[in-house]
Amino acid sequence: MGSQLVRNGRVSPAAVLGWIGLGAVVVTAFLAALGGLNQTLYGASSFVTRYLELIADDDIALAAATPGVSLDQADLAALGLPGDVSTAMLRSGVVSATPQDVQIVSDIGHDDGSHTVTASYRIGTSIVDTAFEVRPIAPLYGVLNRWEFAVSPMAVIDVTAAHNPFFSVGSLDLDTRARKSGNDLAAFTQTAPYLAIAPAAYRFSFESPLLIAQTVDLAAEPSTRPAVTVDAQPTPEFVSRVQTQLDAYLDGCAAQQVLQPTSCPFGEEISDRVLSEPQWTIVTYPPVTLNAGEAAFEMPPTTGVAHLSVEVQSLFDGEISQLETDDTFQVALDASIQPDGSIAVQLK
Repeated sequence: MGSQLVRNGRVSPAAVLGWIGLGAVVVTAFLAALGGLNQTLYGASSFVTRYLELIADDDIALAAATPGVSLDQADLAALGLPGDVSTAMLRSGVVSATPQDVQIVSDIGHDDGSHTVTASYRIGTSIVDTAFEVRPIAPLYGVLNRWEFAVSPMAVIDVTAAHNPFFSVGSLDLDTRARKSGNDLAAFTQTAPYLAIAPAAYRFSFESPLLIAQTVDLAAEPSTRPAVTVDAQPTPEFVSRVQTQLDAYLDGCAAQQVLQPTSCPFGEEISDRVLSEPQWTIVTYPPVTLNAGEAAFEMPPTTGVAHLSVEVQSLFDGEISQLETDDTFQVALDASIQPDGSIAVQLK
């Protein structure tokens, strides 16, 4: 055999042709395999699927690092966002529901090499179809396709923390004032934007001894800017503590043995001569109710009753008698939580 392939120290033409044919087969097989990889594992559809699977696995950091997901300064400026917009939600343990049962509905290639990949998936009980625009970037090792999102799927969630700057999302507790300063820190209602991976669902809430907000579920679709309000309202403990302060204030008024207690909502004018020290008692304390106002929780004008007991002498005929009378009054107030957790009450 060897003598047929090599004669007189030279490779025969048949051998050369054989090696060329074998090389062509190998190259053809390699190119076919490469083409298969670029159509499947390294295809545009697989790129989108991997991104959705990362979210499903709650690997939010890696999903956010997927090419074309992060927003640069120009992107942020185009969205009207500050350069230091919060990325606090881009972490694991925040998302409440992720894309499941992912299926690629279509993958349409375009003349410029970009693709429109439509994926169908379920988030919670909702079935969603989303079209992702992806485009090629520098290939891996010069031969394997790589992709990036032509339009970032990142969502921006505008969170309004009403009547309390704090809110919870998933396992994370956040303060909407974190990137604010000056007078903005004092606002009773705060709004702040947060970058959030999408598609995904988020659950917002807040609960403390003094305030509680109903849970709000929000589904963030890719490349959208949804808004959510976390509406904090006083708990029974908050109301009780304000009631305690109000009752103590009224008791202090009643302790003043004068007809017109200083800085108090009740008092009596008597034309007769007063013979004893006036004795006040609170018959009915105004029940505290609190509603959110523009700058604090407000109690509307609410009725109470104080009783006066005092001995008097008529200037007309000198008759001495014990005056017993009820004085109906009203109290309104503002209540706010201080940084140290105490409650400041301001009468109106």
